[in-house]
Amino acid sequence: MTDTSASGTVEEPEWVVCPACRTMLYRKRLERTLRVCPECGDHHRLTAAQRIEQLFDPGTVEPVEHRVHSVDVLGFTDTEPYARRLDRARTRTGLDEAVVVVRGSVGGAPLVAAVMDFRFLGGSLGSGAGELVTRAAETALGLGHPLLLVSASGGARMQEGALSLMQMAKTSQALGQLDEAGILTISLITDPTFGGVAASFATLCDVIIAEPRARLGFAGRRVIEQTIKQQLPPGFQTAEFLLEHGLVDAIRPRSELRGTLLRILESARPGRPGAGEPGHRNPDDAAVVTDPAALSEVDAWNTVQEARELGRPTTMQYLAGAFDRFDELHGDRMGGDCPAIVGGLARLGRYPVVVVGHQKGATIDELAARNYAMPSPGGYRKAARLFRLAAKLGLPVVTFVDTPGAFPGLEAEEQGQAIAIAENIRLMAGLPVPVVTLITGEGGSGGALALAVADEVLICSRATYSVISPEGCSAILWNDRAQAPKAAEMLRLDARELLRLGVVDGVVPEPERGAQSDHRLAAERVRHALEAAIGRLSTTDGPTLVKRRRNRFRSFGAGTAPQIATNGVSISDDTGHDDEPSR
Repeated sequence: MTDTSASGTVEEPEWVVCPACRTMLYRKRLERTLRVCPECGDHHRLTAAQRIEQLFDPGTVEPVEHRVHSVDVLGFTDTEPYARRLDRARTRTGLDEAVVVVRGSVGGAPLVAAVMDFRFLGGSLGSGAGELVTRAAETALGLGHPLLLVSASGGARMQEGALSLMQMAKTSQALGQLDEAGILTISLITDPTFGGVAASFATLCDVIIAEPRARLGFAGRRVIEQTIKQQLPPGFQTAEFLLEHGLVDAIRPRSELRGTLLRILESARPGRPGAGEPGHRNPDDAAVVTDPAALSEVDAWNTVQEARELGRPTTMQYLAGAFDRFDELHGDRMGGDCPAIVGGLARLGRYPVVVVGHQKGATIDELAARNYAMPSPGGYRKAARLFRLAAKLGLPVVTFVDTPGAFPGLEAEEQGQAIAIAENIRLMAGLPVPVVTLITGEGGSGGALALAVADEVLICSRATYSVISPEGCSAILWNDRAQAPKAAEMLRLDARELLRLGVVDGVVPEPERGAQSDHRLAAERVRHALEAAIGRLSTTDGPTLVKRRRNRFRSFGAGTAPQIATNGVSISDDTGHDDEPSR
């Protein structure tokens, strides 16, 4: 029951019912859990004011005053006049519109936010709401501060007709201007987010975070089922469904949202030292080797076997051991989240970076779950999305290569595997930020190169890099897979030969018995090598980086004499052709 105070104001009830599990909850206990049901985990809706209070640093919030009101330009009446609906919503919520715009800080990092309040006509997108979101973007643009958009909406406001529809275009182009200016945008999806909001600003941000079970979609479940009579799967349009299909970056419970937001804001500030420690340094660690003569000759086939050993550190293990922090971002935003490629925002000492890498597995089961690190087209498109984010924010890119090759299946071909690889190669060549690649295990063919068009290409001492696997080469050229050891030797795929040929710029020495024998030491050496490379490259401007990188790859195969040059291949004037087609 509710109580009325002596002043006549209505106080909130002491007990509330969870709409999901129907449990009676003591209100003060519910407030302590940030209005998340302690029994079933349902995230109850928050007002805009409650959301702002939970996310921002206390005492830093300033309203961004915009006297914006929706008006009944159509004279629209359904069961009652639209003007009357607006008046009642304003009286009941104390808000002028369904969006509240503020500026403040999160962990000291500046932030502008536009927060939707579902109580105001279901958070519908009308002219007033669209104008406020647009002005929030313009405020962020003027200040150069990141923008947070918190969505809670049933869709477009029908009572405003086509004017409501135009808000989708207006807000979307405002987000586009922030992209052009290199300003970070973050979307927080809360339940529900549908229609015009979902099809505009809510899904156009650099990073999309969703609360557990939050629903997002263009058309709601009931509309779909009634319109096309299609049976929809359980969990359809929930955050969990969206994550599986690569449409959101992460799901975070309300208790973790502020911390996640802070890490993203810190990771997206280029050229600013982070709070992380510089990491462990062993003064006896060997430097990156750049002279082939300093490396011993190895048996190429043995090296191939070592590069494939299951116990070697994976990308995720290097991220845990060599980096100060990593926040994984999921999905290609086109319907897939390939597990063979991982990536996200990270800190390496004082450098914020974007990391992308092939991910094998620490166990047989994980190896299978990661598709043996053979990416689908969606994996390469996820990588491309992260490369573009790095370019937008001015962050260095670090890539880890460890794959036998891109996945060769039917679905991969149907989805454009070759095109996805080609697009990545072209994209990386033109990134206006430092790019460093480390080959940690197998560097297999175009599946590896799609993450390896870098300013500096490093390789672990027992890793390999080749146009094809030795088994594939021997099957094609000798018609005998048993000739794989010979093919390995002829392909010159080990670190020493690759350094001699100029394909890689340096070799990171592994522990005496290989990286698999001492993950900690291997990670320390990788950290040292990557920090040094980023430090060297970060003093060079973007256009110069692009020019040098393109010149680097332009030089391969550009020799004029029939001898091995630094790029490994020479071009002669002989116009004859072998009977065997080139591979």
